[in-house]
Amino acid sequence: MKTIIYNAQIKQPNQWINNGCIQIEDGFILAISSQTPDEKLISSFDQVIDAKGMALLPGLVNGHTHFSQTFMRGLAGGRPLLQWLKELIWPLQAEISVQEMQLAALLGLAENVRCGVTEVVNHHKITRSRQHTLAVKEAAEKIGIRTTIARAWANKGKINETDQQIMEELEEWYTVFHSDALTKFASGPLTPWRCSAELLQKTHQLSLNHNSFTHIHVSETAEEVQMTVEETGMRPVHWLDQIGVLDDHTQVVHAVWVDDSEIELLAKKKATVVHCPVSNAVLGSGVAPVRKMLNQDVNLRLGTDGPASNDTQDCFENMKMALCLARATFLDANNLSNQHVLDMAVNHQTLSIGAKADLILVKMNNLHSAPVHDLDSALTLCSRGDDVDTVMVEGKIVLQNGKLTTIDEEVLLKECNLAINSLRKRAGISI
Repeated sequence: MKTIIYNAQIKQPNQWINNGCIQIEDGFILAISSQTPDEKLISSFDQVIDAKGMALLPGLVNGHTHFSQTFMRGLAGGRPLLQWLKELIWPLQAEISVQEMQLAALLGLAENVRCGVTEVVNHHKITRSRQHTLAVKEAAEKIGIRTTIARAWANKGKINETDQQIMEELEEWYTVFHSDALTKFASGPLTPWRCSAELLQKTHQLSLNHNSFTHIHVSETAEEVQMTVEETGMRPVHWLDQIGVLDDHTQVVHAVWVDDSEIELLAKKKATVVHCPVSNAVLGSGVAPVRKMLNQDVNLRLGTDGPASNDTQDCFENMKMALCLARATFLDANNLSNQHVLDMAVNHQTLSIGAKADLILVKMNNLHSAPVHDLDSALTLCSRGDDVDTVMVEGKIVLQNGKLTTIDEEVLLKECNLAINSLRKRAGISI
């Protein structure tokens, strides 16, 4: 399949190509040009897209979410993190069926596609049966975007599993998921205070053996930091480093309450921090010191977190919130730039010849974006998820003219609305 996209505003490192053209063949970018193609060239392609009035950029990467929580939107209701988990989220998670898990995953994946996401990390919490995990895998393969399922686990606390159960299942999933597939697998320990040092070491080594990573909530709230300090005598990032679970295969989610010494350590060990600004604001958890992390060259990306605490997975809204929180909290309009946030949202990917064709087209000629003086600013402060016109993964279009190509959206919504009524009743949740 050969595709040509022309008349686009194409994002390049530190600049935009006006009225540019991009050629794609067999899932890879063949050429990028500032020239308008002639009719003869256009006619030689199987698929032709006129992108007039649109920005063309790498697909967005949603670095952290929980698909099961698409069935739990709007439930934060002023509750802090731990109260919210105990009173609402854990009871609903305990009741969700395999079919409901697949519907929730399809809904979450579809929403990500509609918001311009070509790659997502799902911290998968519904693990009481292997069928629940398979349901997410099947949903991801049906939708067709890059998905990593970070299988959540905890061997301490009220809801836990044995070390043997966790290791056996992680081993099994690493053999089921293939490194060259769109859907991959990772280890997802929930948080330091719910995981033992010994098992964190074993699961992290397992991830390294399979060229994967450890994806873990860290320092989301001040209360959680204190819990780790009381138990280990160390702050969470220092503790992870001491036990050998902090390196370039570690993804630290939230990092709201990290101090300067922890930021320096995150940079030194080349760990990735996933910043979730909307979720942190909704739950009143705080604001991560993003500017300090950037100053230390910490690898930063953005995540929406689950819809129960966001309450959407709109990565454009997430960009704007990241900017606004950083600037307002530190009383500095230059604390975070539009370019920094956009780079974090695409996980620092670039469109280049030979790269995989994971890209999106965003409509800019609309009432809330026009007139466009600066594309970086317009995308981060004006654009919304429903401005995304086209999403392409390895050259395959999964969203075209704002419509999903792999599933029937209306049918999915009907099935989800029916399923949630039954789930809430079984969980004893009344709103």
